[in-house]
Amino acid sequence: MTVSNAGAYASSSYLANAYGRSTATGTAAAAATANATADTTSASDKSDAATVVTLSAAAQAQLAAAETTNEAADKPASSNAVVADARAAIDALYTKAKVAAAIVDGKQTIDLGGLDRRSLYAIANNTGGQFTADEQKIAKKELQERFDAVLAPRVAVAELTGDWNRVYQAALDHMKQAGPEEKESPTYKAQLAALEKAQQAALNKPGTMPSVKDDPVGAYVARMKAAEQDDVVRDFGDVASAARTKLDRQIEAAAAKGRDLIFNSARRVGEMVDFSDFDNRSLSAIALNEGKQFSGEEVRAAKLELDQRTRQTLLTAFEQAGSTSDPASFSLGLLYSYQSMSAEERQVMNFTTDLRDMAVSQYRTTSSVISMLQQAAGGGGSIFG
Repeated sequence: MTVSNAGAYASSSYLANAYGRSTATGTAAAAATANATADTTSASDKSDAATVVTLSAAAQAQLAAAETTNEAADKPASSNAVVADARAAIDALYTKAKVAAAIVDGKQTIDLGGLDRRSLYAIANNTGGQFTADEQKIAKKELQERFDAVLAPRVAVAELTGDWNRVYQAALDHMKQAGPEEKESPTYKAQLAALEKAQQAALNKPGTMPSVKDDPVGAYVARMKAAEQDDVVRDFGDVASAARTKLDRQIEAAAAKGRDLIFNSARRVGEMVDFSDFDNRSLSAIALNEGKQFSGEEVRAAKLELDQRTRQTLLTAFEQAGSTSDPASFSLGLLYSYQSMSAEERQVMNFTTDLRDMAVSQYRTTSSVISMLQQAAGGGGSIFG
C-alpha cells in the first residue's frame, strides 16, 4: 500500500495530527514579563527582602488568552472540520492525479493512505453528504486494509504458537485509536465488546481460537481462508513480468536524459535504479530470475535491496524485543518477520522452515516457563522447591 501525503493538501492542520497539542510559543509569557511591575517591600525585622511581582492588566489578559488557546488545542477538531479537510484532501488528490473520480474503468485512481483514521471514517460513512459512492468505497477499503495489516503477522504467528491473546490485544489497541464519531457507532461498540469477550476466552483456553459473534478477528481469518481457496495470489511469472516492465520504464526515462540506468552506487555516471516502488515479492522475482528476464546486474541489485530490507525488518524486531520485558519477544520478532515474507522472499534470503520451527519451539518453551512462574507466584509458592 503506497502512502501519499494527502495531509499536505488539507485546509487545516487536522489531517496531520487530529489530536495534537499546540506548542506554546512563549509570546504571552514574554509579554507578561515585559509588562510586569515589581513592588519590593522591605521587612524591618528580617535581613532578606521579599519581592512581590504584580502583572499589569494587559499581561494578565494575554496569559488568560494563552490558556484559552491551549485548552482549545487539547480538544479534537469538530466533525464539520474533519469533513471539510477530508473533502479538500480528496479534491487535491484528484488535481494531482489529473482525474475526476476515485474509480475509473474499475481501477482506483487515488490513494487515501495519507489520511488519518477519523477522516477515512467520515468519508466511508458519507458524513455531511460530501462524498461519492466510489470515495466511500475506497475509504472503507483503506480502513479495512489498515486493520488487516495489524492482524496479518499476528494471526499467522498465532496459528503456529496457539497464542491468540496477543492477536486480540493488538486488535483492541487498534480499535481504541478510533475517533469520537466512530466510537459512538453501534458497529464499533459491538466489535469492541466482541474483542474483549474473545480475548478473555483466549486467556481461559490457550491454544484455541475463540468463536464470538461480531468478532472482527474471526471475520478476518474467515476472509483469509476464503482467499486461499480462491487462489488469489498473483502468479509469480506475472510478478516478474511486471517488474521487468517497471525496470524498462526506468531505463527509457534515463535514456531520455542521455544517461544509462545503473545498478551499482560505486559507478559515478548514470541514473541510479530506484526500487522504492518495488514490493519485496517483485524484488524476489528479479533476484530468482526464473524466467531469465533480468541481467546479472539487475539480479545482484535486487538481492542487495531485498537483503537490506530484510535486515532492517529483523533489526526492528530485535530492537522491539530489547525494549520490552517480555522474554518471548525475541522469538515473536523472528516469527513475525518469517510470516510477513512471501515464499519467494524466504527462498532468496534462505529463511528456512527450520529457523521458523526453532523460533516456535523457543516461544513455547519461554511461554511455558512464564506460565509456571506466574502460577507459582499466584499460589504463594516457588517452582524451585
